[in-house]
Amino acid sequence: MGVVIIDGSTVRAFVGEEEQFKKSVDERFAALDLNRDGVLSRSELRKAFESMRLIETHFGVDVATPPQELTRLYDSIFERFDGDGSGTVDLEEFRSEMRKIMLAIADGLGSCPIQMALEDDNSSLLKQAADLEAAKLGGGGGGGGGGEAKS
Repeated sequence: MGVVIIDGSTVRAFVGEEEQFKKSVDERFAALDLNRDGVLSRSELRKAFESMRLIETHFGVDVATPPQELTRLYDSIFERFDGDGSGTVDLEEFRSEMRKIMLAIADGLGSCPIQMALEDDNSSLLKQAADLEAAKLGGGGGGGGGGEAKS
C-alpha cells in the first residue's frame, strides 16, 4: 500500500496527458473485459464496481444496503456508461465516462491537497495520476499540487 498526496491539479494534469490517460484507461478496460469480447457487459462492469466496494462502505465501515437498492445503483451506473443504449459498454464509452469521473474528482478536490492510501498494483487511475506528477517533478518538469508517492 502506498500513500500519495494529490489535489485537483494532479488529477486534471493526468487527464490532460491524452496518450498516458488513454493508455491507462484502455488497460483498465482490458482488465475488466473478462471474456475479451471488446465490450463490457452489465455483469463485468458490476464486478468491477463491487470489487472497489465504493457503494457498500461509508468511510471504510461496511454499510448494509438492501440487494435491490444495490442492483438499482449498479444498473444506473451501467446506463450512464452505456451512452448509446446498446446494452454493452465499448471502449470509447468507457473512456468518455472515466474522463468525466476523473474531472469530477479533480473539481471536488480543488486546490486542497489530500493524502490517500492506495494499493500498489498500479491499476488505480488516481495513483497513476500521482505517479505521473511525481515523475514530472523528479525530472524538473514543474507541476501542480502534490503527487508525492511513498511506500
